[in-house]
Amino acid sequence: MAGLRYAAAQSASVPLDIAANVKRHLAFIDAASEAGVQLLVFPELSLSGYELPGMAACALKADDDRLAPLRERAACANMTVVVGAPLANAGALPGIGAITLHPDGRTSVYRKHFLHAGEEQHVTAGSAISQLHDVRGTKVALAICADTGQQQHAHAAAVAGAELYVAGSLISAGGYDKDTGQLAGYAKLFGMGVLMANHAHASGGYESAGRSAIWACGGELVIAAPGPGEMLAIADDNGGRIVALA
Repeated sequence: MAGLRYAAAQSASVPLDIAANVKRHLAFIDAASEAGVQLLVFPELSLSGYELPGMAACALKADDDRLAPLRERAACANMTVVVGAPLANAGALPGIGAITLHPDGRTSVYRKHFLHAGEEQHVTAGSAISQLHDVRGTKVALAICADTGQQQHAHAAAVAGAELYVAGSLISAGGYDKDTGQLAGYAKLFGMGVLMANHAHASGGYESAGRSAIWACGGELVIAAPGPGEMLAIADDNGGRIVALA
């Protein structure tokens, strides 16, 4: 990951309001660009909130016009941006997705592979266990929340050559120690950096712990947000820092 500056966007989501959330995402991209960030990762379902029963009504496609401002801003900032979104799925339930907006204007999609209990009532699991991107010479693997609860997911990323494992999540205070303990363990076991982007506030009836975090290869904590609230957790070769958003 030499030379890469990357960040977790601890953002809040307006329930099922794609337009409002796109606008807020743009503010995060601008703040990240000002800080020199090259890879920015948002929480699970950041563009809709964790609103499972209403996801189908606002599900997106990779080339959706509603994403155009984000594609343009990512290209302008020369930044790779990973957003959380409900994904349209023809003839089936929508998916929980991570949409990657590449600096060259390309868009790619990863669907959550391992679902939380009960999610299957509202969404369809993705078939691919992982997705890898080259971000300025660093191999980055994507995960979404419950994916990280299965060691085989992180193992598949490591086998594919991942140097950085990034997850958009919604983690409550009650589950935080267990979930982040697993993530730190993957950093140590598989020798790859790990990033977790959590929601800034409650979403879908779940109270987020905030505390988005980044671990170095070997499992050492680089930086963690101090709690809930909108902010960036940024890391690079020199360590980490927090940038609060107004």
